[in-house]
Amino acid sequence: MFKLFRNIDKKNYRPGFGGLDIFKYIGPGLLVTVGFIDPGNWASNLAAGAEYGYALLWMVTLSTIMLIVLQHNVAHLGIATGLCLSEATAIYLKPRYSKFLLISAMMASVSTSLAEILGGAIALQMLFDIPIKVGAVLVTVFVLIMLFSNSYKVIEKWIIAFVSIIGLSFLYELSLTQIDWQSAAVGWVKPSFPEGSMVIIMSVLGAVVMPHNLFLHSEVIQSRQWNLQDHNIIKKQLRYEFMDTISSMVIGWAINSAMILLAAATFFKSGTPVTELEQAKSLLTPLLGNNAAVVFAVALLFAGVASTTTSGMAAGTIFAGMYKEPYDIKDNHSRVGVMISLLFALGIIFLISNPFKGLIFSQMFLSIQLPFTIFLQVYLTSSEKVMGKYKNSAYTKYLLISLGVIVSILNIALFISMF
Repeated sequence: MFKLFRNIDKKNYRPGFGGLDIFKYIGPGLLVTVGFIDPGNWASNLAAGAEYGYALLWMVTLSTIMLIVLQHNVAHLGIATGLCLSEATAIYLKPRYSKFLLISAMMASVSTSLAEILGGAIALQMLFDIPIKVGAVLVTVFVLIMLFSNSYKVIEKWIIAFVSIIGLSFLYELSLTQIDWQSAAVGWVKPSFPEGSMVIIMSVLGAVVMPHNLFLHSEVIQSRQWNLQDHNIIKKQLRYEFMDTISSMVIGWAINSAMILLAAATFFKSGTPVTELEQAKSLLTPLLGNNAAVVFAVALLFAGVASTTTSGMAAGTIFAGMYKEPYDIKDNHSRVGVMISLLFALGIIFLISNPFKGLIFSQMFLSIQLPFTIFLQVYLTSSEKVMGKYKNSAYTKYLLISLGVIVSILNIALFISMF
């Protein structure tokens, strides 16, 4: 799939950069956005809002800022080198290090797929009373068919449509509630650590800044890549990519915030804790009406299907990268990566007894793996051998290191809180 873009005659191809060309670059950022408005986010955000009101909104703001910096930087790698993060890891690191990092990334992808499939299955249960395990099989089969039969361009259009539906759904939900906007404004910018909140804080972080998305973004950016030899065109591509990334991340920030706002204005206000997504739908019915509950379930279904699709693509990217290959769904390595992530996740779903806790802890595992991916990214994008003249400036390098340190400190705080 992506090989098609890499085989363009880059010396002779000159893309135009007119005023409307930004629309040609919209897509990769939205694929990443789907990854952090997935069912794992729903579980984390609803738990955050129901238990702590508006107090943890700051974590969505911090996570989104971190995400913008990290995603732009990893897309920078893809544009400047023509390699995704996984390929660059396999090529420039010693095998013993690259294998450890990429295997841990694959494990994170399985954890991600678990949350995505489970969320779609929960939505099917809400809407049609389909058992969770049967729904999980249906979601997995549908996504596998979608990935193995559609081109990247078709999938990208579907993802944009899914994000639009999810966003409109939450606008509708919020229109039915009374938000304390003053408390929300404070919550967005004022860090707080209510007693017992560290697991939720870390699950919100893991649900927003996701390791698999860093690998995915560096790969899908290849679909916008031309003429690597021309410095001026690379500079324009980087500018357009940044615009795509920041606008997409802001959309994701708004949707994640809407989840917490909805939970704070309904469940926290009424003193009702949320322990499962199915419960959230049933609780919304008396509070906001049956239409709101149905819209909630439909949006969750679209989020589950869309994010399972991108999670599968990310796994294919990581696994193919182990063999120093780009993602190509027609290639066996990419296919095997997709199937490992989705089928292993499906198998775990058959073993867990509490789906909601499964969602929360899957996101927490992502936050634990995240520092490894961040420091890997910093090493590669700061290397002149890898990036040439496009390597990180000293400011960018230390900013990225600071983000890695913040994530590591939060992880340490999580472990301390568990003992």
